[in-house]
Amino acid sequence: MEPMSIILLDIGNVLVTVDFLRFCRAVTLDLNAGAEKIFRKYCAGELKEKLDTGWIGPLEYLAMIARDLQLKAMPLNELKQRWQDIFEPLEGAVEAVRLLREKYSIWIMSDTDPLHFTFLLDHYPLLRSADRYYLSFEHGKMKTSVGAFSHVLDSSGYRADEFILIDDKAVNCASASQAGIRSIQFQNWPDTLELL
Repeated sequence: MEPMSIILLDIGNVLVTVDFLRFCRAVTLDLNAGAEKIFRKYCAGELKEKLDTGWIGPLEYLAMIARDLQLKAMPLNELKQRWQDIFEPLEGAVEAVRLLREKYSIWIMSDTDPLHFTFLLDHYPLLRSADRYYLSFEHGKMKTSVGAFSHVLDSSGYRADEFILIDDKAVNCASASQAGIRSIQFQNWPDTLELL
């Protein structure tokens, strides 16, 4: 088998930390249980997946959130800013990607929505250096589905054995494996680099 040549690199909790509860706490009226309710309703589950796969547009999604009576009234622009500002740099990511680029092509593969991806591109130059992007809101498939990885293979013309997925979620790694793609479940950068 030939050496791997392409890293499929997840964003959330691999390159940046993600804290949806920061958004939920900032917008809830109910300081006790409100943040958890908002998280379950808008930041996880079926509704969020529709946003992440392009079935609901980002402005339509924000407008839906803005109408929720459990949220503080705020201008749509402020709500958008709160929705986007949930990320922090993950320790070691910049240096790790620099090392990876010496041996591999870097393709970003992320389950995300357009508002988060735009924010990430604007605030994390690391993401702008990727060679390709496979984003759920563009191709309509989450990485929990083998179809997301089949799409990468079909559209790129590369073989499965030319890829390695680095992702923090076991279910995504399992889907990649079903498509014949080797994966590393991310815990931290030193351990991940050791496994390559």
